[in-house]
Formats: sequence, structure tokens, C-alpha cells
Amino acid sequence: MSTQASARQAMPAPTTPLEGEVMALRALQAQGDHAGAVAGAMQRLATHPANRDLLLIAAHSLRMTQRTDEALALLEQLAQHHPGFSQMFLERGLCHVARRDAPAAIADLQMAVSINPALPMGWRMLEGLLRMTGDAEGAGVAAWHNAHLASLPPPVVHAKILYGDGETDNAEALIRHFLLDFGDHPEAMRLLAQIGFARQVFDDAEMLYAGVLAMVPDHREARSEYVQTLIARHKFADAQEALAPLLAVEPDEYAHRVHAAAIAAGLGDTDTAASIYQALLDETPADDPAMRARGADLSMWLGHALRASGHAAQATEAYRAATELRADFGEAWWSLANMKVYRFADSEIATMRAGLDNPATHNEDRAHIAFALGKALEDRKEHDESWQAYKAGNDARQVASGYRPEIFETNTREQKRTCTRAFFAAREGWGVDDPAPIFVLGLPRSGSTLIEQILASHSMVEGTQELPDIQHIVHELQGREHNFERPIYPANLADCSAEQIAAFGTQYLHGTQPYRAMGRQFFIDKMPNNFRHIGLIHLILPKATIIDARRNPMDCCFSNLKQLFAKGQEFTYGIENIARYYRTYLELMRHWDTALPGRVLRVINEDLIDDPEGQIRRLLGHCALPFEESCLNFHETNRSVRTPSSEQVRRPVNRDGVGQWKPYAEWLGPLQDALGDALTTWRD
Repeated sequence: MSTQASARQAMPAPTTPLEGEVMALRALQAQGDHAGAVAGAMQRLATHPANRDLLLIAAHSLRMTQRTDEALALLEQLAQHHPGFSQMFLERGLCHVARRDAPAAIADLQMAVSINPALPMGWRMLEGLLRMTGDAEGAGVAAWHNAHLASLPPPVVHAKILYGDGETDNAEALIRHFLLDFGDHPEAMRLLAQIGFARQVFDDAEMLYAGVLAMVPDHREARSEYVQTLIARHKFADAQEALAPLLAVEPDEYAHRVHAAAIAAGLGDTDTAASIYQALLDETPADDPAMRARGADLSMWLGHALRASGHAAQATEAYRAATELRADFGEAWWSLANMKVYRFADSEIATMRAGLDNPATHNEDRAHIAFALGKALEDRKEHDESWQAYKAGNDARQVASGYRPEIFETNTREQKRTCTRAFFAAREGWGVDDPAPIFVLGLPRSGSTLIEQILASHSMVEGTQELPDIQHIVHELQGREHNFERPIYPANLADCSAEQIAAFGTQYLHGTQPYRAMGRQFFIDKMPNNFRHIGLIHLILPKATIIDARRNPMDCCFSNLKQLFAKGQEFTYGIENIARYYRTYLELMRHWDTALPGRVLRVINEDLIDDPEGQIRRLLGHCALPFEESCLNFHETNRSVRTPSSEQVRRPVNRDGVGQWKPYAEWLGPLQDALGDALTTWRD
């Protein structure tokens, strides 16, 4: 079978009559019947005037019949409905070629290949035009891309084109079919890895990129994408090792330096990260409009690194610089609000409101701005408008998240069924007897960062961050094909041998070692969602310390409702979801108290506020640490803190967060109803 035939067979059959008609029109074009293609496309456009494929078919066939002006008019209509469609730019560039307008053709063709680098015609035409206009360097780049695409099997090129234009499902179907026929092929595997990364299936992407690099070790693009995947998986030490060959040959490359900064921040070296971002920012021309987006990104990343290092004033200026470079930069506005202590000026609030009202504002920016505006108005005690802004942000994120509460509830049910007192008694003495890890867990916004800061102020304890290593082990146990209705984890813990359990403990200690730069005896893992996996933690690390940070449900849930998280924590975007999650959390923690009595120390945030010295002595005692005065003066400790509470834990204990929900009481009745008896039993 030819590769072209294979490509055709791999493409899904049309699922609607219109898709079938589009395929028939393309067949007419392939036969050279452009007049018929135009007539058919125009007829269907009467009822589907915004259809991308019909507009492109008609424009292409109009150009092929020398009706270039009519083609350009249709392409203008296509641009209005689909402004980021690469093949619209390609076709428009070809129309300009037909009109002998080289500058316009070059501009459109360059835009086409920047959106979708897999367009052979775009590169081929660019090479000729750039040589004709004297741009030998640009022509050489175009020639390289053209030759590279020509070296690939047609189904791979076709799949790349589909992926570049957002047809991910069709691209995946085609490339999987090709790999089944052909066997391993580095560019096909790379495309599948790119699809996995785009869908946040990072473990698949990592495996595929590793396979590509095993076949082609000097594939720079694949290596850079592999580094990005490892960063997304929080495998910062592995990412650093994978990045080294790229930095050795291209030390000044922008993308490599950005990756190096992200890795440094991930490993806790936020000062190095800040210095890299600052150097890149210094090299970015401030007066170049084309570089404003890059400058905005760098300013925001610089702000993140400075904030984590405790340089709040400089971080604030960096965030403000980002908003000045891009007025609708939602993440930068939210970063200012997330400082918790920043107060917005009238002009800044006006700019945020304008961003929300502007239909051109991207949905992700809109959600960030909504949360930022909610915080700005809360600080002004304009609670009605503040709540509306918070609600708008939550509604937007809830729709996008696809959160399913039953998944966590099923996991809780299975944890209770598998991880019983008898189960642990039968496995006493298993795991690795290393007391170094101190797990601080619970719900987000429950006081865990305060506990971490107190412990990290002790001379024997190192604060790290929210480490992903327990979740990595959970993913291994869950397997590659997750069945959330009938999960194999945690039930398969019963099938693990003592050697396997010990291996997981060793894996955790090895994986967290790069974060222990200070070499202290103990270290903190503050991943809040680890409370779901206390049974696993106890099995693999029986001497580890476990601390449950708990906060009044109304304050905790409300604090989550007004918090926009960088990723994860989808349960926080809606009253019903956060209340349901809090109740399930209580249910699971009560189970751990029964199955592992005395194993987990509960620290109530309100008790810590009311009696800091007493609770700190109790906390240190549970960790078998001698009392140190520095733990009382935790706010004076200089260390990297990367959570929303980073500024709050640099102040002495205060009651600012107690009762924060009360000014919003008239809108939080449904939260009280959904929490039910958790309002009175949460301390139990």
C-alpha cells in the first residue's frame, strides 16, 4: 500500500453530510475541476458562511481560475472568522504571488509557516521570493525546512499540517496508523509526543521523546521539547541533564535560557532564575513593538522568581511592567493580586474592567483578570462587585476544567476499603526507615505554608516546595490506562511485595534529593493533595512525619473560591465542588486516624493563631525536633516560598485570615448548606 493510500485510509470517515460534501469538493479540486469546486462551495456557503473548509476551497479554486480579486475577498471573510488559520495566510500569500506583490506575499507566507511550520508550499514559495528580494539568509532557512519536509513520508507531513491547524484528532489517527504500518519513525513519534504534551498526557510525551532521542540523539528540536516535558512533570534534575547538550552548543539561544531559568526555579534556586530572566529582559529591545509580548512574559517570570526569593517590592515592579507591556495580560494582573498585600490604583482597576469588557480578550486572560478584579474590589470593601468578579472567574474555570468529583470520592472509597488497620499490621516493618521527610498536607489555603515556614526556620529542617514525587509513584501504580470508575490503585498495593514497597521508598528519596540543596537532616514536602495517599506514604516511608493542616471550613472554602491556581486544584472553582471536596477530605482523614492511630498530627490553623508558642512546641515535639526560638520568629527566615501565602508567612502570626468569608455571607448560604455538619465536626 502506498503512503498516500495509507493516509487516506487512516483519515476518519465523514461524520456529517457537510463533511462529506467538503471531501467531495476536495476531490473535484484534485481532478482539476476548479469551476465545479467553486460552484459547489459557494452553494454551501449560502447556509454555512463561516465554514473554514468551504471558504478555503472556494478561494483556492478561484485563484486557480485567475479570479484572484474574488479569492482575496473570500480570504478576508475567512480571516474574520478564523484569524489564526495558517492555510488562510498561505492561500493569501499565493494570491499576492499571482498579483506579483512580493512584499505582501512574503509577509503572509511567513505568517503561515510561523503558525504551521509543516506547509511545504509555504516554504517553497518563500525560498524563491526571499532569494529574489536578496534575503539569502532567510532563503536558506526556508530551503532547509523545505528539504526537511521533502525527506518525510507524505502521511507524516499531512499529519503535521493537520496538527498545526488544530485538527488534533485527525492528526493523531493518521500518525498512529502510519506508525502501525511503518514502525518507529522519529518525526512521527515526535508528532505523537507533541500531541500528548498538548493534551497534558505528559508521561506518554516523555516516553515518546526519549524514544526519539534514542534514535536521533542530536535532534535539537525534539530535545528542547523533551526538556519542556520534563519541566511540566517537575522532573527538574532530569530536565537539567537533558538541557545541558543544548546549552553547550547554543548557549545564547533564548528558549534554552528560559528553560534553564525554569529549571533553576523548580530546584529552588530562584536567585539564579531571576538573574537569567533579568539578563534576557535586558537584551529585549524595549522600543520594539514585536518584542513587547516577550518582554511581558519575561517581566512576569522575573516577578515570580523575585517573589519566591522574598523580594516583594521588586516582584511588584516586575509584574506592573508586564501589565504595562500588555494591558490584557491576565496572569500578570492576577500575580499582582496574588501578592495579597498589593493595593490597586483606580487606573489599574479601570484597565482590568476594560479587559473584561473587551470581546477580544482571550478567555484565559479573562479568567485571570476576573479573579484579580475580585481581590482589588475586596480590598476596597466593595463586596457586591467583588463577589460578582470572583464568581465570573470561577464560572469560567469550572467550565474549562471538566472536574469530576466522583473520581476523588471513588479513590476515597477504595482507600478505605484497602488501607485498613489489619492491612498495615500485616506489613509492619516494610518500606525504607528514613525519617527525613516531613509531609505537610491537607487542603490548599489551610495554613500549610505557615507550618512549612515554621519548620523550615529550624536549623535541622529544609523547606523545599510542593514536590510531585508521591504523585509520580501513584501514576506508576495506576498504570497508563486510567479507569477512574474502577481504579487499580490503591487496591494493587495489596499485590506489592516488600521489595517493591521498599523500591518506591528509595525512588521517592532519590527523586527528592535534588531539592535538598542545604543538606539538612530533615526536609519538607508540602504537596497538599498527598493527604489522599497517606496509606502509600506510610507503607514506603514508615518513619516519615505526617502533618495535617486544617482550617475552619468556611474560611478555607471561601479562600479557595477566590484563589486562582496555576494548575490543578480544579475542585476549588465552584461552591458545590469545594464543599463536597472538603467533606470527602474529612471523611478520608477520619479513616487514616482509625487505620493509623497517632500517625498524623492535626494542626488547626485557628489554634496556631491563638497560641503560636504552644502549638509550635507541639509541632516540633511531633517531629522529634528540639525547640528553637527561630521557629517563633519564622517571619524573619529568608527562604524561597512559591505558594500564594508567600508574603503572609513573612509577617508574624495574625488574625487577618479569620472570618474573611463573613462580608460575603449573603452569597455564601449555599456553601454553608453544602458543608452541612462539617461546620461543626471539622475539628473531630
